[in-house]
Amino acid sequence: MKPLISFELSRIKVPLDRILPIRVITDPQKKIRRYKEIVSTIRVAGLIEPLMVYPEKGGSGNYVLTDGHLRLLACKELGMKEVDCIVALDDESYIYNAKVNRLAPIQERRMILKVLESGVSIERIAEAFNEDVRQMRARINVTKGLCSEVVEMLKDKQMSPHALKLLRQAVPSRQIEMVELMVAANNYTKIYVEALLIGTPKSKLASPRPKAGRKIKPEDMAKMEMEMESLGKEYKACEDVFAKKMLLLTVFRRYVVRLMENEKINRFIKSRHSGIHAELEAIVASETVC
Repeated sequence: MKPLISFELSRIKVPLDRILPIRVITDPQKKIRRYKEIVSTIRVAGLIEPLMVYPEKGGSGNYVLTDGHLRLLACKELGMKEVDCIVALDDESYIYNAKVNRLAPIQERRMILKVLESGVSIERIAEAFNEDVRQMRARINVTKGLCSEVVEMLKDKQMSPHALKLLRQAVPSRQIEMVELMVAANNYTKIYVEALLIGTPKSKLASPRPKAGRKIKPEDMAKMEMEMESLGKEYKACEDVFAKKMLLLTVFRRYVVRLMENEKINRFIKSRHSGIHAELEAIVASETVC
């Protein structure tokens, strides 16, 4: 059976002369403005995001590069001999960027703190990011005012620093409620956070709510708060029901798998109930229950 995860979970060191790019980039310093920033960042902080490669067929020991061409050029320019890489299990024609998220703000904060702990000054890091020290401190303080549960829930989410800052306006318990709704809706935008804050009761606000685009009447605000509270309760109820249903479906699928593994039962169902047999085969072949 083909693995669900198409990437190794651990990094490996690969010599630069063993990495084969799939596209040619000429004169990156002149044509790509971001290239200088990449070179400067790697010089100061090292290669934060590994390259994405897969083994060349034929057992040559070479690796084909699918993501990170600018980083590869920067590493060569800096005289590096080997780099961290994530190795794909095969050379499927999907786009790596669609499978692996870029560094989230909270992950980026952890990386910056790690570099600071190694002895690099914040001024040098800011220079590498082409920012001033004030902007770099803002990156470091991106989780300030957020409770630890929220930080953990959002550690790998692509949520803008502005949206994270808005979350601070709610008390910790409301922050958790808001993030749960965001995760359920798969929506981490600033606009959605503003909408959740507008529907938050004053008792659950740590600071004044953001100004709405138009003036909202007190009665409309009260109605929105009630609807938001009701929505939160409905979400919790649906979450509990969903968990129970998923457990039942998982047990059912496992029973069907064991049933179909019995050759006599399999043949009987196929000969007497071909339509049902096809549906059961589809359940067995599926990787998930939904």
